[in-house]
Amino acid sequence: MMKKKPSDLIFDIFIYFTLIIAVLACLLPFFHIMSVSLSSSSAVMLQKVSLFPVGLNFEAYRRVLGDNSMIRSLFFTIYITVLFTILGMFLTICYAYPLTRKNLKGRNVFLFLGLFTLYFGGGIIPEYVLINDLGLMNTMWCLILPLALSPYNMIILKTFFTNSIPESLEESAKLDGCSDIGILLKIVLPLSTPVLATLSLFFAVGRWNSFQDALFYISDAKLYPLQLKLYYIVNASGSTETLVMESGGGVEQLQPEVIRAASVMFATIPIILVYPWLQKYFVKGVMIGAVKG
Repeated sequence: MMKKKPSDLIFDIFIYFTLIIAVLACLLPFFHIMSVSLSSSSAVMLQKVSLFPVGLNFEAYRRVLGDNSMIRSLFFTIYITVLFTILGMFLTICYAYPLTRKNLKGRNVFLFLGLFTLYFGGGIIPEYVLINDLGLMNTMWCLILPLALSPYNMIILKTFFTNSIPESLEESAKLDGCSDIGILLKIVLPLSTPVLATLSLFFAVGRWNSFQDALFYISDAKLYPLQLKLYYIVNASGSTETLVMESGGGVEQLQPEVIRAASVMFATIPIILVYPWLQKYFVKGVMIGAVKG
């Protein structure tokens, strides 16, 4: 085994140190919010909570889980996230796969049209006018259709199809009488599981965390996605009189800081639970484009 040079050792130490700092920068705020959500209101008001709960208390979570509007927003967000991911992947596959066909006339033009939207956009006002003219205001479709096609994800998928699917497999399938759609369904997609899982995760996380489009297009409280609901809770006034939630027994006054932290955890944990199921595919998918030796 070769002994590392001092310069390589210093570089490795620097890399590990940088990674540790990055991990701590992500985890410490998360643990602080979780500790606040599990602490007593008095401990939070006295600023005694740092990384560990003080005066363990689950009342905030009972209040959040008993809030009809939060539960409604949760299930609505899950519904639109699943629908958005399925539609987004369908459109992305339908866009990316034909661009890998060398006999497709004008494929460079279609590719340019996709790339063009990555550099130039119409802006918020034209988008708002378009959504309004299409009659999509205060409907779930205004949260799904505008972002359903991602040129960035399309380029990733096209690159994977081009570089990772052997042409010999497709040529053999054509000799056996398989059509282009058959090749896509029976050969290309089964061999593309890592990238498909990765892009599905991108779509799902992007939709789950987005609230700005709902802020612009949704005014019906029954259609609030979870992140928009959380946005209104976090930006509520600090007084307990203004921070109220719907419950089975009516409207209850809540402690602001604790309930905000519990609401943040309530909105964050569901999407975090998705990662373990897709981890093995995600690790392979993010290596797309890496140098192979």
